[in-house]
Amino acid sequence: MKGFGNGIRFLAFLLVAIFSGCVPGPENAGSERSAGSDAKIKVGFSMATLKEERWTRDKEEFEAHCRTMGIECVVTVANNNALKQANDVDNLLTQGVDVIVIAPHDATQAGSMVEKAKAQGVPVISYDRLINTDKIDAYISHQVPVIGRMMAEYAVEKAPKGNYVLVYGASTDNNALIMKKEQNEVLKPFVERGDIKIVADQHAADWKADEALKIVENALTQNADNISAVIASNDGTASGVVAALQKNGLAGKVVVTGQDAEKAALQRIASGTQTMTVYKPIKPLAVAAVEAAVKLASGEKPATSPFMNDSLGKEIPAILLKVIVVDKNNLLDTVIKDGFVSYEDVYANVPVGERPPKPE
Repeated sequence: MKGFGNGIRFLAFLLVAIFSGCVPGPENAGSERSAGSDAKIKVGFSMATLKEERWTRDKEEFEAHCRTMGIECVVTVANNNALKQANDVDNLLTQGVDVIVIAPHDATQAGSMVEKAKAQGVPVISYDRLINTDKIDAYISHQVPVIGRMMAEYAVEKAPKGNYVLVYGASTDNNALIMKKEQNEVLKPFVERGDIKIVADQHAADWKADEALKIVENALTQNADNISAVIASNDGTASGVVAALQKNGLAGKVVVTGQDAEKAALQRIASGTQTMTVYKPIKPLAVAAVEAAVKLASGEKPATSPFMNDSLGKEIPAILLKVIVVDKNNLLDTVIKDGFVSYEDVYANVPVGERPPKPE
């Protein structure tokens, strides 16, 4: 009887608590958050891959700023598998995240993930890569069109005439398509004048280095090694490009572009086998995404500017960060000065007597 009496008293307490509003249900959880609740914000970060060095940096910086902001962070990695990423997003929604940040593997397929999140009232940030939907709350990336132009402008400055090979990124990645458009617009007048001939242009599936290697090997074979420049759309594909050139004794003689400022790429630049990369500071990107997520979870809108998604023909809200061209001449003043990589790492493959003086 004693246990029965305690049960009655507990039930009575619970009923009073519910009807007095002390136990919020799912229907008013959002209003509690916006009213300044102490409930901890929970952010889900669905990543496509960690295969490239830069994505490991994104994950580390994202998690670090979540800790700084005192919010919970759940990270999933899809290993370049669109179906797995869809399942990852489903799992994040099941875990009750307040905001989902998605770095998509497939820009178009990821649109359905956004629809599902929005149907549940969960805001979505498209991280680094643009998702093909106008339902996202923010697109946070670097200046992708600028990156594409920078690569092509650098190439034509160094090699204003000759045969060109264009190695684009994955065709499923909107950023690769944006850069492709910008690269070709820069090259167009040179091609029309007959100064430059594009002898090969192809997408490297999943941004794979070995795909880039095959593209360049074929182009070299078909053009008797007569290639002046290869516009590779990131450092991963640039590694495959350089490998193909090395087999033919052409590394350092052909202009090779890239982006991400990966350590291996910076070492190639220091050694002279890769010509340039586009440096995209990762920490500001991750910080911007986390802080935008916190605002969205609190019912606020982050400050954005309109960005045209050409695939949709619609503008979407965006935060785009500045980028920097890095080549052999400014390694010390950019990535090393910023502490992005160390002097020792960059010049690891350069004989001590051939290195520039180490900064004090």
